[in-house]
Amino acid sequence: MNTTDTKKTSFFANLTVQIIIAMLIGAFVGIYIHNSYNNESAKEFSDNIKILATLFIRLVQMIIAPLVFTTLVVGIAKLGDIKTVGRIGGKALGWFFSASFVSLLIGMFWVNTLKPGVGLQLTTVDVKTATEVTEKTQGFSAQNFVEHIIPRSIFEAMATNEILQIVIFSIFFGLAAAAIGAHAKPVINALDKTSHIVLKMVNYVMKIAPVGVFGAIAGVFAIKDCALLLNTYKNFFGSFLVGIASLWLFLLIIGFLFLKTKMLTLLKHIVSPIIIAFGTTSSEAVFPKLTEELERFGVKDKIVAFMLPLGYSFNLDGSMMYMTFASIFIAQAYNVPLDIGTEMTILMVLMLTSKGIAGVPRASLVVVAATCGMFKIPVEGIALLLPIDHFCDMFRSGTNVLGNAIATSVIGKWEKES
Repeated sequence: MNTTDTKKTSFFANLTVQIIIAMLIGAFVGIYIHNSYNNESAKEFSDNIKILATLFIRLVQMIIAPLVFTTLVVGIAKLGDIKTVGRIGGKALGWFFSASFVSLLIGMFWVNTLKPGVGLQLTTVDVKTATEVTEKTQGFSAQNFVEHIIPRSIFEAMATNEILQIVIFSIFFGLAAAAIGAHAKPVINALDKTSHIVLKMVNYVMKIAPVGVFGAIAGVFAIKDCALLLNTYKNFFGSFLVGIASLWLFLLIIGFLFLKTKMLTLLKHIVSPIIIAFGTTSSEAVFPKLTEELERFGVKDKIVAFMLPLGYSFNLDGSMMYMTFASIFIAQAYNVPLDIGTEMTILMVLMLTSKGIAGVPRASLVVVAATCGMFKIPVEGIALLLPIDHFCDMFRSGTNVLGNAIATSVIGKWEKES
């Protein structure tokens, strides 16, 4: 094989390239099915092809609980004491809440500047699905959030992939192991070896990532009339993309300020996880891959093990930006006046309530619905978001991955210097 053939083979063997090709083919196939078949046949095709995406996501979900538990326990045990855990945890939470606040502000600024909801005219909305979403907001309270943090059973938390609950148990387990000292080393060594086995499983699962992305994209485009959506929601989606672009610019600038030229290396490592999250609309789907790539980038395994699980519960920057944007958009569409004081109150409510719904289906919509209900904004306005929400979710998920990667890398850099 000559040099040119070797380069071609290497190019197409790259996971990122495979995923991009899968996205393009998926979009082409989906659009072809939508334009060539009736709605019933297209829906049947969509349901069947999405099985590929479901298979991939299920395989990833199978790995998440053991990966979070083993890596976090080992990481905390390696940190050594409560003081170190507290120091890193304090830095992490400070970063997460600052990033969340800025993300919410960006969403609030652009929805007020571009006003995509003003004068909106829609003939059809999916009221049935909106009702299903709003039903999930019943009992949505601070008490339920606090109760949700502490697992009734670690086995139940692992079975349902409740990352925040697994994190709480793992922190206690890791601190107890560190306190015991030498007697706990056999257990920590066993968990350390288990975590490496799980990470090896990640390599196997990621080989079918392009298949999962193809299924997800083809399934969506088969049942969505993209031309109609673009015409109807061009102001909303265009304004949303301006907000996401602003958030990306902010995150990249912060990353360059702290990481300098290493930021470019980080981007090379995380481009594949970002694209997978974008294609599958699932930040969770890339948790294992992101763990692996951040360690390859040079962040200590104990920092990655501690930061990422926390980030997946407290640092969803793309989702935060969307929540203020969507809440005020609905108010605009229904001509509900909001002064700056009320909007800032909405922002603070979103800052708190959004931290308790990791792993909830349509999590962002659930929080938006709950917040609208608190401020007398018509909750049924959620139906306005449903037709375009999947495409917004693609950008939210990719942004969440970027935000967590930068946060983990920066905290890792700080800890090397401390």
